Amino acid sequence: MSAEARTKGKDKPVIEKVTECPECGSSQLAQDYDRGELICEKCGLVIDDQYIDQGPEWRAFDMQQEQSRARAGPAMTEMMHDRGLSTKIDESNRDSQGRSLSSSKKAQMYRLRKWQRRSRVSGARESTLVSALSEIKRLASAMGLPKHVKERSASIYRKAVEKNLIRGRSVKIVATAVLYTACRELGIPRTLDEFAEVTKFDRKEIGRTYRFLKWELKMKLEPTKPQNYLQKFCNELKLGGDVKRLAEEILNKAEEEELLSGKGPTGLAAAAIYIAGIKVGDRRTQIKIADVADVTEVTVRNRYKELAEKLDITVEV
Repeated sequence: MSAEARTKGKDKPVIEKVTECPECGSSQLAQDYDRGELICEKCGLVIDDQYIDQGPEWRAFDMQQEQSRARAGPAMTEMMHDRGLSTKIDESNRDSQGRSLSSSKKAQMYRLRKWQRRSRVSGARESTLVSALSEIKRLASAMGLPKHVKERSASIYRKAVEKNLIRGRSVKIVATAVLYTACRELGIPRTLDEFAEVTKFDRKEIGRTYRFLKWELKMKLEPTKPQNYLQKFCNELKLGGDVKRLAEEILNKAEEEELLSGKGPTGLAAAAIYIAGIKVGDRRTQIKIADVADVTEVTVRNRYKELAEKLDITVEV
């Protein structure tokens, strides 16, 4: 009897995946696809002599062959309104043998593609979703955000649509707010000021929409820590790993002393970098650090004096 299926009745196979040897109980099972056998590596028992190979029937020797021979489509993605499950008519205007189509056939394929695109987007709701996802993709590319942030942003936007939270609000502002929410959730150091600068929207409006979505979607987001900004600021200031590590130690000690509450995380990160740069011997001016952190020079000066005083750090200016 097959190890992959046990017959229940006449025409109702029940799939049962074997995970251990029935003889010795070992889970070290080997699959011999040449003989079609499932073998226990410990005791040598042939568990199944009609093992089915679930892989493709073709072989590929490089990435190009693998892509050309694979018959499955791309993985599902939240960045497409239909999650990438619908079909698409090719734009090549060639037949199955690679020959160019005639003028009449090209015109026919053009009409088919046009109606196929229209059929994929049915209704105002899907049309709005297409616009929002396009805006999320554009904004994420402009800010250099990775793919998983875009995917999470699209997922949050879909939840907002399902709860009817978009009505009466600008699609672009909501798209900006969900992208900021995804950055907060995934620990990507981006500030509201950066989003406002790229989108030209009012910072307060983006923040108001973000807080509304967070409340309505019941999202529990941790406050942004200044430690999250250290790597970004150090990269822009071209500082080494020693400065970043020492600045992180300073902020961790300040967190233990409960000195971080009620203060802006970017200002604290800038102050810690300023102190660490002096200690390591790779200092940057307060003006340059303030410019990178998007805070005032006065903020950097006040924060570094507070940290130095409370943590008993000697800073030779």
